[in-house]
Amino acid sequence: MDNLEAGQSRYLLPALPYDHAALEPYIDARTMMLHHDKHHASYVANLNSAVAKYPELRERTATWLLLNLSKIPEEARTAVRNNAGGHVNHSMLWRAMAPDGGGEPTGALADAIKRDFGSFGQFRVRFAEAGEKLFGSGWVWLARVQKDGGKLEVFTTSGHDNPLMRGHFPLLVNDVWEHAYYLKHENRRADYLKGWWAVANWKEAARRYELSDDSAEQEQEGEGGHLLKAAD
Repeated sequence: MDNLEAGQSRYLLPALPYDHAALEPYIDARTMMLHHDKHHASYVANLNSAVAKYPELRERTATWLLLNLSKIPEEARTAVRNNAGGHVNHSMLWRAMAPDGGGEPTGALADAIKRDFGSFGQFRVRFAEAGEKLFGSGWVWLARVQKDGGKLEVFTTSGHDNPLMRGHFPLLVNDVWEHAYYLKHENRRADYLKGWWAVANWKEAARRYELSDDSAEQEQEGEGGHLLKAAD
């Protein structure tokens, strides 16, 4: 990695892979604009500020920071955790949705979902229930456990934590912070979760599943690397 000059931003807001209005009517353009251009942008700006006086940290990816919090100076640790997590999670979220999404997974991922949840329908119920029941702000995930034969499980995380912090490889994610749905759905989180399936990007989830074996540790290097790259 090239050394950064003083004052240069290490972390950058990724462009959306589609227009703000591309996920209509399931996610409205105004929400997408505020969510990406304001909320995600603020996490990027705050992360750059949090590491500004630590040159050794500015050489690291946001994912590395999230997975190595014990190595972050205590005075910056909370800000790094919150904002690196916000950046990594949102970077994945944009790829977890697509205008031509929806439907059901196919191939190896579909087989794994059937194996571990009984059916795709049962998985959807489990995912939606987890998202609805999560108290406060957070995320709901489909992730592959990096032991026990690579079993798929549904997880929730509070704040901006990520399953990677528990040693699990995330395949699909939805944001259940209120800013992800409040303009359109107000306090009806269940309605938001129900409609979201129409934009779920199973091609990206399948791509990530192919990476999620024990060798996938090398793919966990940062918001700009293979971990968050769009599917072809």
